[in-house]
Amino acid sequence: MLNLKQLTLILFLIAGTYSAFPQLGFSHEIGVIAGPVAFQSDFGVRKDLKTDAGNTGVGIGIIHYINFAYRADCNCYSTDTYFNDHFKLRSEISWNKTKLDHFGQWVDNPKRSYDKLRSHHGEANNFDIGMQLEYFPRSIRSFQAFGYQFAPFVSLGVHYTSYNPKVYTDEPDGNISNPNNFFGPWVNGQSSVSNVISDKPGTTWSTVGSVGVRYKLTVLSDLMLDLRWQYYYSNWIDGLNHTLDSNKANDWLVWLNFGYIYYLD
Repeated sequence: MLNLKQLTLILFLIAGTYSAFPQLGFSHEIGVIAGPVAFQSDFGVRKDLKTDAGNTGVGIGIIHYINFAYRADCNCYSTDTYFNDHFKLRSEISWNKTKLDHFGQWVDNPKRSYDKLRSHHGEANNFDIGMQLEYFPRSIRSFQAFGYQFAPFVSLGVHYTSYNPKVYTDEPDGNISNPNNFFGPWVNGQSSVSNVISDKPGTTWSTVGSVGVRYKLTVLSDLMLDLRWQYYYSNWIDGLNHTLDSNKANDWLVWLNFGYIYYLD
């Protein structure tokens, strides 16, 4: 999990960034997001519909924007530049949780040798804090003035992630340190089962990209639909990091979130 020093440093950097912008008079927006998460990890079979549909969870978050197109200090538009009229800076605190199981051809096989796959379960729990820069191809000013009701956008940013996976087994002793309780090819040749299976919490960075659209609801509020892709720079987010050839990428997720945004100034 995030320790106090790490959390303090991240919050200080974000606060320092945002403290500079109010001096320039830019306005603010705040919102909430929530929606389903599809978690892609070492559980299940790659490119398998059952895995994609089965390993799904939920995410929630609080978001904040700096709106460069409008000045709160004078209740007027800012300088008419391309950046001010097409970009917003978004910060976010969010959490997602996904229960994980093995799906696909191996667990569907009636052979007893795959019982260890069927009995292995996990859970991904992630706390995120970070920033994204959002680009709106159409004018933000025109959107705020009801020139049109839909404003598409794309975004890219970096998040700091604190992960806390959980590992379960249905084997009689329930011991996650016992290599006999897990799929043999994962742990063969390993000095310890903890080299491939672990419920140890940790932290990592992640890249976040999304595509979405806003709908102008009222003068001071928008609805948002946002499809996010998030790639973690760790393969331990799900608590499983086996060494088979199928383990070709770190953990990542897709999150379809629905949001409500309110203009503060």
